[in-house]
Amino acid sequence: MELKLEMIVMPVSDIDRAKAFYEKVGFRLDVDHTASDDFRAVHFTPPGSECSIIFGEGMTPIAPGTLQGLYLIVSDIQKAHAELVGRGIEVSEIFHDANLFFHGHQDGDVTHHSPGQERLAGPHPERASYGSFLTFSDPDGNGWVLQEITQRQPGR
Repeated sequence: MELKLEMIVMPVSDIDRAKAFYEKVGFRLDVDHTASDDFRAVHFTPPGSECSIIFGEGMTPIAPGTLQGLYLIVSDIQKAHAELVGRGIEVSEIFHDANLFFHGHQDGDVTHHSPGQERLAGPHPERASYGSFLTFSDPDGNGWVLQEITQRQPGR
């Protein structure tokens, strides 16, 4: 059986503000549909991704800003950083973890790490695949991590 992640329901407090933000980030708007006063669905897909996000009225009871550690992959973390900054998106500086793998999330100005991790400034010294990161949050605080992957593991 082949399973693929298709969509993530994103909790937001202001649909139009979130829509403007994800357009600014560069996600592709797929759908903005209002069925009634109680239901509106806005659907975006990150460039090159098979997985989308959806948010709107009547979509989820989850509190806005509670999704953390949503990963996007890029082939060049420095280019992605420059592009996001150029689009006016507030992003962290590029960083790497002393043990290669970062798993955590951003909460305002505080980065939460898994035990045993140490965030170091700059891209991974060898630009190891899976080794360099940056973070950003949407206006509600839903947290994204960009991870540089230059060479995919077999079967991925």
